[in-house]
Amino acid sequence: MKTAFEIFGWYGTAAIVLAYALVSFGYLSPASLAYQVLNGTGALGVAAISLYRRTYQPGILNIIWTIIALLAIARVLSLS
Repeated sequence: MKTAFEIFGWYGTAAIVLAYALVSFGYLSPASLAYQVLNGTGALGVAAISLYRRTYQPGILNIIWTIIALLAIARVLSLS
């Protein structure tokens, strides 16, 4: 179980950095579904490993980040 959390946590870190880089260099729009999915699943991965390790501040921050991404995904899908 620990390995699964570790892998998901590393995925989360990579997904957030990748999403930021893709937006920063103009490959994705911040309003795109791909950006929001990378950002949201990345935040969920960081939240999972943070809460597993009982580091609550980044865990709570990333839960909020995930909620924001879910709302943005709903908005993107409703505009499609």
